[in-house]
Amino acid sequence: MYKRIVVPTDGSDLSKKAVQTAVSLARLSGAELRAISVKEPFPYSALSEMQPVPPQEFFDAQERLANSRVQAVVDAAGAAGLACKGYAVEALHPWEAILDYARSESADLIVMASHGRRGLNALLLGSETQKVLTHSALPVLVVR
Repeated sequence: MYKRIVVPTDGSDLSKKAVQTAVSLARLSGAELRAISVKEPFPYSALSEMQPVPPQEFFDAQERLANSRVQAVVDAAGAAGLACKGYAVEALHPWEAILDYARSESADLIVMASHGRRGLNALLLGSETQKVLTHSALPVLVVR
């Protein structure tokens, strides 16, 4: 059925539910899992010379957070006896990073939450899940 499933994670409760769905589906179909967490780029501001957090501190925190999210998926897959590779990437548009990663890994399914933590931006511009659905040539399973 499926050979390689990509599951994006943002660490939210709904994202964790999508991870569990992906793990169950991978176990049933004998698929490998690929986890991705997208790091936010540093919020450079043209209006101010002062930033609330120094850039390196921000990058380090984003790296730790993304790696811990990916490791949670790898651990969940391992507990179910499944192979899983994790990947953390910085991207301005998470939906593009998710689709690029799915293509690069020759995935045949993306399993993701119906919405993540994108705040007001999601309400105004549309959710990352909606953008993945709109632009994906692969099947996408949306978990609510």
